[in-house]
Amino acid sequence: MTNVFLMVRRKKTTIFLDAKESTSVLEVKKMIAGILKVSPEDQRLFYKSDDRDEILSDHHCLSDYGINSDTAKAQHQATLGLAIRNHGDGDFEKLEISPLSTPPELPDVMKPDGNPTVNSEH
Repeated sequence: MTNVFLMVRRKKTTIFLDAKESTSVLEVKKMIAGILKVSPEDQRLFYKSDDRDEILSDHHCLSDYGINSDTAKAQHQATLGLAIRNHGDGDFEKLEISPLSTPPELPDVMKPDGNPTVNSEH
């Protein structure tokens, strides 16, 4: 099995992980637990499929959800949503992912079609 690259998003937090296509959802949650210190039982992972957010089952592997080396590349990761259980009422929070910031526009001299003027004074 080949590597897959994941971007796990929750509110303003983004975590980048790499795993195998055969990695179980529970194993991914354990990786997240090592970073966020939130137990796997208190995590819920989502994957957007056909314009809806599908809850991932702990006993399935990533490839069961179509997450494979074609859909989860280093340059274009598969995005998983993460929700955490509220300890007050035991329910999971609503999935919330803040938009990624937009990088500033490139200066004209760095644009591919921009021809910087060269000062030819000697």
